[in-house]
Amino acid sequence: MKTGLSFDVRTHGATGTGVALDGPAIQSAITAAHAAGGGIVALPPGRYLSFSLRLLSRVTLAIEPGATLVAATPGPLGSYDLAEDRGAQLYQDFGHSHWHNSLIWAEDAEDIAILGGGRIDGHALTRDGPGTPWKPQSGERPLSMATMSVEEVAQLERTPDAMRGLGNKAIALAHCRRVDIRDLTIDRGGHIALLAGEVEDLTLSRLTIDTIRDGIDLDCVRRASVEGCRVNAPNDDAIVLKTSLGLGQRSACEDVNIRDCTVTGYDAGTMLDGTFGRTQDIAPDRDRVTGRIKLGTESNGDFRRIRVEGCRFERSRGLAIESVDGGTIEDVHVAGVTMDEVTTAPLFLRLGARLRGPEGTTPGAIRGVAIDGLSAAGIDPRFAATIAGIPGHAIEDVRLSDVALHYAGAIDSVPADPPELADAYPEPSMFGPSPAWGLWARHVRGLNIRGLRLSRDGEDSRPRVRLDDAEATGSDFT
Repeated sequence: MKTGLSFDVRTHGATGTGVALDGPAIQSAITAAHAAGGGIVALPPGRYLSFSLRLLSRVTLAIEPGATLVAATPGPLGSYDLAEDRGAQLYQDFGHSHWHNSLIWAEDAEDIAILGGGRIDGHALTRDGPGTPWKPQSGERPLSMATMSVEEVAQLERTPDAMRGLGNKAIALAHCRRVDIRDLTIDRGGHIALLAGEVEDLTLSRLTIDTIRDGIDLDCVRRASVEGCRVNAPNDDAIVLKTSLGLGQRSACEDVNIRDCTVTGYDAGTMLDGTFGRTQDIAPDRDRVTGRIKLGTESNGDFRRIRVEGCRFERSRGLAIESVDGGTIEDVHVAGVTMDEVTTAPLFLRLGARLRGPEGTTPGAIRGVAIDGLSAAGIDPRFAATIAGIPGHAIEDVRLSDVALHYAGAIDSVPADPPELADAYPEPSMFGPSPAWGLWARHVRGLNIRGLRLSRDGEDSRPRVRLDDAEATGSDFT
C-alpha cells in the first residue's frame, strides 16, 4: 500500500457539516486513492453524512479524532446500496447474506484499513431483517420466543421488500484479504456492527462498539485477531464466530485469537456515555440480556484453532460453544476469563442437530476444548455450567482446569430430567432450570476436571454436579 499518498475528502467536495450529503465526495476520494495504486483517504474533524461507501483495494479510510462518519437517513437525500441479488438464501438470514446494504462495504478487496481514532454514528441503520426461508424451521428461533405472537415476531423480522434502500450494518466485508480495522468507535451498528465473511488475515484492535444487536460477527474467517476491543450488545452477541452458508458454500473458521476484550450487556448507548445503565433486563428473544462471546449458532462449516484469552464478561450471558448445523468444533483454548453478573449459564457447550442446511446434513462434533482459568460470579442460579451432547453424538475431550463459579442464589425445587431437544435452537435456557446447580454434563466422553470450585448463595436441593451418560476423570471438586 502506498501510505505516503493522502487524499483529503474536503478537496473532493466534502463539507463535514453533518447536513450536506458527503458520501459522493468520500467515494470520489476512495476511487482516486485506488486509481493511484493506494493511499490514505482522510476525514478531518467534522460530521460526514453518507450512505453506502465501497472501500477498494489498497485504500486506508482514516476517520480522524474528532471526525464522525454519520449513517444518513434514507429519504430525499438518497438510500443505501441494494442488497445483492444472490438468489434464495435458504439457510441463512438476510443480515448475514448481504454486504452491500451497509454504511461501509468491501468485496474481493485486499490491503484495506479503517482506522484513525474517530467515530461511526449508525443511528439511522436498522437492526431488523427477514429470517431464513429454511423450510423445516425447527430450531430457527430460541424456545424463549415460543410465546411470542406472529405480530410480535414480525416487528423484529421485516420482509425483503421492506429492507430495500435501508442500511443494516456499519461495516461489512466479503472475500477480502489483509484487513486492519482499529481505534474506532461505533455507536449503534444496525443488525451487525462489523460483519466479516470469508476474510483472511484480519486484525481488529482497540474497537469500541456500543450497539443494538450483534457487535462483531466473524463468519468463516481465517487468521484473525480481535484484541483490546470493548463491545456492549445487550440484545445479541458481542463477539461471535460463525460458519454459515451466507456466502453460498461450506467453509471453515480457523486460527482466530480473541484477546483482552471486554463484552457487556448494559443498556444500549450507556457504555459510551459512561452511565452503564441497567434498566433493560430482557433481550428481544425474551431471555436475559446477551452481550457475550460465542462460537455458533451458525455452524455449517468447521471451527479450528480458536483462542479466547484474558477476556472479561460483564452483565452478559456466559461463553457459548455450539455446533448444531453439522460443523466440527475442535482445538479451542479458553484461558484467563473473568465474568461478573452472568445472566444465564457461565459456560455452555452444546452439540445438537438443528441441521439448518442442505438435505443430508448430519450432526457435527465438539472435541478438544480446554478451559484453563475461568472465574465467574453473580451467576443466575437457574443455569449451571452445561456441557450437553445428544444421544449417539457425545461431546469429546473437554478439560476444565482452575474454574471457580459462584451462583447468586438458589432455587427451591429439583427440575424434572430435561428433554433432549436435539433440533432446538441452542441456549442455556432451552432445558429450563438445570438439574444440578453447579455443573451438568450429558452425553460427554473424556471430561477431565481439575480445580473446579463451586459455591452459591442460599440452600439448593439440586446436586452440585450431575453427570448423565458422561465420563469424568481427575475430579477434585471443592
